[in-house]
Amino acid sequence: MTTMLEEGAAMDAQCPSWAPSLGYMGVAAAVCLSNWGSAIGTWKSGVSIVHTGIRHPGSVMKNVIPIVMAGVIGIYGLIVGVILAQSISKPSNERENAYSTFSGLAHLAAGLCTGISGLAAGICIGVVGDYGIRAVGYRASQITLFPTQSEKEGYATVPDADGDGEGMGGGGGEISGSEDQNKLFVGMLIMLIFSEALALYGMIVALIVSQHSYSCAVN
Repeated sequence: MTTMLEEGAAMDAQCPSWAPSLGYMGVAAAVCLSNWGSAIGTWKSGVSIVHTGIRHPGSVMKNVIPIVMAGVIGIYGLIVGVILAQSISKPSNERENAYSTFSGLAHLAAGLCTGISGLAAGICIGVVGDYGIRAVGYRASQITLFPTQSEKEGYATVPDADGDGEGMGGGGGEISGSEDQNKLFVGMLIMLIFSEALALYGMIVALIVSQHSYSCAVN
């Protein structure tokens, strides 16, 4: 009798009734924080696309890449949230809980890894996409970022045609407008890729941590 009481007390300590709340907080953190980061990235990049599309509509479809990459962050949170939700076991008909605090804390950590990493990646994508899209648009439409120095020679006075090399003096050493624009776009794309990798790192760690679980034996 004493042994049965001790086993019941140990089970209550390891698998209390509030343990599933830790797992569900992990689900909420993974989904909500990732969607928050995705929304910030979409908002910042989307405003820049609309802004630069007024003067250079041809660059809208090419500059939509930050929007796509920001949307993928929300998918990371969705994947981890579904996996964590399916790992949370419900109590038995005798009101005995098999879900332990160990599993709950592991799922909470997995959700926070995904959510906070996705939030950071979304903010980074939003800022890089905002300034990158504006720079590419300004370069394509030959708008100077410094109106007070508009009369000086700079990137805004470089011709945007690189076919016959007119106006370039035939030197062949200067960069045309389209080449300069492509270099800006490639640089922005590389920064976006490494920003997206932050969310991917968090999801990988979350998938590993979510496999750590302990269940109380329920008769």
